[in-house]
Amino acid sequence: MAEPDKVSRSPRDRSGETSVPLEAVEARRLYRQVADQLRALIDSGEYAVGSRLPTERDIAEQLKVSRPTVREALIALEVEGRVRIRVGSGIYVAEPASLASLLPASAIIEGPFELLRAREFIEGAIAEQAARVAKPEDIARIDTSLEAMANTQHPGDASMIHDRAFHVAVAGSLDNAVLVRVVGDLFDQRLNPYFAKLAHYFENPESWRAALIEHQAIRDAIVARDSEAARTTMRQHLARSQERFAQNFGTEAASPTRVQARGG
Repeated sequence: MAEPDKVSRSPRDRSGETSVPLEAVEARRLYRQVADQLRALIDSGEYAVGSRLPTERDIAEQLKVSRPTVREALIALEVEGRVRIRVGSGIYVAEPASLASLLPASAIIEGPFELLRAREFIEGAIAEQAARVAKPEDIARIDTSLEAMANTQHPGDASMIHDRAFHVAVAGSLDNAVLVRVVGDLFDQRLNPYFAKLAHYFENPESWRAALIEHQAIRDAIVARDSEAARTTMRQHLARSQERFAQNFGTEAASPTRVQARGG
């Protein structure tokens, strides 16, 4: 009779608990996994140079992921030089010659939607507390940033400076240097190439006016000492930022070619 397969048993520690000799690993971000699959299909010749990829909607449905995740994957591939996004037309495989000196596929950069979701959670709580503790000088700093935003053309470096100043001023109301640094550092992630590429497509004077109105609503809630409204308006602002970045590229009528999901 064949000997049954032996099952390796984990050693037990002194308390009798089973201990597993494994090291912690960090899961790859989902958008990177999607980008890896698409890159592999391009490298294998499944999509030739100049050919059009399936739409974001088709990719999301086939891979069973959200459209923002697909958006982040496509932006990552564009930054790498693997694809070119043509608004109103589709996503196309780029010429290999354009790959030199661009961001390597191994670069670890936070996805824009991941960052905005984190900010929505953190800054919503900060705005809530700001409504309880903000002093007149804090409100004055918030008002100064809003006035500067209202008098600045967007998009541009100056508008980003004043936008950042608003969010940092709200955090500054709590008199906590760590929170000020966290909010500033999270905002500065807008400078990463993925966020910059996404902003290139969807930020414009109209989106800037919408953001300014949302900032004003946050300010008014803080001044009114309405902590719930301050939290809600801040979270709505950052959620709407995600919605603005999630607008389609006008490519939903693009190629119906299917993506073949790969294991691994």
